Amino acid sequence: MTTPDADRTPPEPSEGSAGAPPRPEERLERAVMAAEKALIEFEIAVETFRVEIENFSRLHEQRLGPLYARLEELEALIAEARAARTGDPEDLRRAQEARARLTPIPGVEELLHGWMDGQGLFPESVAMLTERSVQPPPRVRPGEEARRLYRELVRAAHPDLAQDEGERKRRDEFISRVNAAYALGDEKKLLALQEEWAAGPVPERRPTPADELYDRLEWLAARKELLTELAGKLEESAIASMLRLAPDDPDGLLDDIAGKLAGEIAEREAELAALHQG
Repeated sequence: MTTPDADRTPPEPSEGSAGAPPRPEERLERAVMAAEKALIEFEIAVETFRVEIENFSRLHEQRLGPLYARLEELEALIAEARAARTGDPEDLRRAQEARARLTPIPGVEELLHGWMDGQGLFPESVAMLTERSVQPPPRVRPGEEARRLYRELVRAAHPDLAQDEGERKRRDEFISRVNAAYALGDEKKLLALQEEWAAGPVPERRPTPADELYDRLEWLAARKELLTELAGKLEESAIASMLRLAPDDPDGLLDDIAGKLAGEIAEREAELAALHQG
């Protein structure tokens, strides 16, 4: 997809008909265009990384959450069985603490009218608040075709390319739909959005005064700082650390962790059985 706004090449400085030097604004215009393109590419990279982390986090919770919960339950059962055998006050205290960690806060569900339990928002509540499906995404990350479509759409329709407030609002609304489709890896939806954008109005780019160009450069620099800060926070997250362990096979990483947890569960179950038999 090619539009006047997408992949545009800044014009070469030109001399007037009488050999006059180029306009002073031309160098500034080229600098703004280059900065806009660089920022869009950076924003695409940050958003892609954010989607990968968010999807992997949800898959991590879906796949490993029940295993961790089972381990915690077994730890409490073992502590209670040991305390019942020894009667030691310290063992009793540990058993009570282990059980307390598993016990939901009394009355929370009634207090919050079914929106939350002791572990946080119900999945249905999250879906209602975020308009996302309760089910996790089918993939850890969007496929290559989805990435290609997303890149083209953001390059073409990015709100920062708007020249008036009405056009910016139209682009903001459109890009929010693009982001939602990309987060799900929905290639068909992205293709439909690509066709929709190609059929829509393409505003003409108007000359920009020098003072507005300077303001634009300052805004782009501030936006880059914000994105850099966001990227840093994403990089420091625990989920990002896990993804770095197996960037090409995150599903395999989850399988490995699940296998280790299953082994620990088997050990705890054997320990609990021994305590009951002894």
